[in-house]
Amino acid sequence: MKSHTQVVVIGGGVVGCSVLYHLTKLGWKDAVLLERSELTSGSTWHAAGGMHTINGDPNVAKLQQYTIDLYQEIQEISGQDIGKHVTGGIMLAATKERFEWLKSIHARGRYLGLETEIISPKEAQKIMPLINPEHFVGALHDSIEGHLDPYGTTWAYAKAAKKQGGEIYQNVRVTDLQIHPQGGWRVILENGDSGEPEHPVRVEEIHAEHVVNAGGLWAREVGRMVGLELPVLAMEHMYFLTEDMPEVMAFNQENELELPAVIDFDGEIYLRQEQQGMLMGTYEKACKPWSPKVTPWDFGQDLLPPDLERIAPSLEVGFEHFPVFENAGIKKVINGPFTFAPDGNPLIGPVRGLPGFWCACAVMAGFSQGGGVGLALANWMIEGDPGFDVWGMDVSRFGDWATLSYTNTKVQENYSRRFSIRFPNEELPAGRPLRTTPVYDKMLSEGAQMGSSFGLEVPLWFAPKGVTDKFSWRRSTDFEHVAEEVRAVREGVGVLEISGFAKYTVVGSGASDWLDQILACRIPKPGRMTLAPMLNENGKLIGDFTLANLDDNEFFIAGSGIAEEYHLRWFEQHLPESANLEVIPHRADILGLSIAGAKSRELLAKITDEDVSRDAFRFMDIREMNIGMVS
Repeated sequence: MKSHTQVVVIGGGVVGCSVLYHLTKLGWKDAVLLERSELTSGSTWHAAGGMHTINGDPNVAKLQQYTIDLYQEIQEISGQDIGKHVTGGIMLAATKERFEWLKSIHARGRYLGLETEIISPKEAQKIMPLINPEHFVGALHDSIEGHLDPYGTTWAYAKAAKKQGGEIYQNVRVTDLQIHPQGGWRVILENGDSGEPEHPVRVEEIHAEHVVNAGGLWAREVGRMVGLELPVLAMEHMYFLTEDMPEVMAFNQENELELPAVIDFDGEIYLRQEQQGMLMGTYEKACKPWSPKVTPWDFGQDLLPPDLERIAPSLEVGFEHFPVFENAGIKKVINGPFTFAPDGNPLIGPVRGLPGFWCACAVMAGFSQGGGVGLALANWMIEGDPGFDVWGMDVSRFGDWATLSYTNTKVQENYSRRFSIRFPNEELPAGRPLRTTPVYDKMLSEGAQMGSSFGLEVPLWFAPKGVTDKFSWRRSTDFEHVAEEVRAVREGVGVLEISGFAKYTVVGSGASDWLDQILACRIPKPGRMTLAPMLNENGKLIGDFTLANLDDNEFFIAGSGIAEEYHLRWFEQHLPESANLEVIPHRADILGLSIAGAKSRELLAKITDEDVSRDAFRFMDIREMNIGMVS
């Protein structure tokens, strides 16, 4: 095993092998993958292997489409059969609300080039005759769906990567990661495949410029090696395989096709054909975390004890919606752990403060998203940009407020609601309130309907007494009341809490020159503000700030609160080593209120002794002043 390499990828599941494949494909041949056991151990080997193009986030849907298109390529390069079955898929709606959601997915799919169509329950039954159409109001058919062999697909990535120059070592467990004095990382490992009988496990070390955490079930433990508590939790997930079913065999013989895959959202189940029987799985409400604090290192190609009682309510609905299952024998129950982030999306990208450390974890839909994750991360590492809008997967969307307790609570909520509708502006309650400001209780007493932004409770709108929010795909309860708030500000004055904005101070003699380089605006004169876009090297907008010049050596920046970690990461990556400047994030140290509207200047004049007339305090002026009894 080599002692120096450009990249070490930790984890030999489908995501780690995809990352290695894409790195070597794009030119980084000096790349090594380390797997603590055997490839596919952990979650990959027992996955149901479904592949889908549909996703609520259109940017993630693009990467899922890329992943499915990629499979032919890796099969041809590697010579490894991936067991790909393109059967098409049907998403079923049992309610009007769900059918409206399917129509919106279909509309998004059109501009993404996805081959979907809206069909009736009867039409769905013709395509998939196991369906009882009486329970449904409509469906969405996607011709580019199906399933594949998890083992074969992972090895296809691995073999293709090896042909391109990558190296793979199995039975090698990474035990520690340390920053190397000369830059990069010391990867400390136990080699259990040394080939020396007298030393069956040998401690070794690799010096790597970059490390990718694709640890899957152990991603949390790998993160802890560098002082990072990643927001990831494994959940038990069950599906079962039936004995051969006459209805399945009859369909195959008559049509010379496999049955299409099905997602029954209201039944909380999914199913597909498996040999001459069926596979049925569920995202049950009574969900159960697995190993919520520490993942055992000796867990490998293992399964958990089945617990059909826990998923019985979903199965009862499933048997009602698909009556032939009532007479089907169960051949095997699979219960295995999969990892999830609090919002169900992957965690990928660089980590602020840890140069050369990258994440590619919490990818619970590895066979739909693994190829796209590998491409985006390889682009990011080599070119400095993922090449796509991957904000929905960026690890920086969570801060240090996403603690172990918060993660465990939120992941359970997300898992139990995986097949539930989330309406526009609907805020989910688990793990809240987490972060609040001193005016939180005052806001609630005024009827504030709160939302969560980067873990902070923020008011969305104010409900009159006796009014509660009711959500839909159309105008919700808040519409008329928000209109009143807008009218009040337009004609008078309103107060908005702005504590949720990110706040930074840039200080030092080099501050002005650095800001002039990193922001696409003219640096304002002292006492003035300006709007300040921030672009990456390719000219893409990555930030939109308000920049204020407090004096020539001190600037104040306000920006998006949810992108605070993202922007801090960018700032720190582009700080010159020799410059005399510092970027200081203020987080909750600076809180605030904004007044806006036609009469805002009149209100301000009543609560300060400063001259705030139009001539003395112009638009885009900034000044420190006493407000009421606050100084």
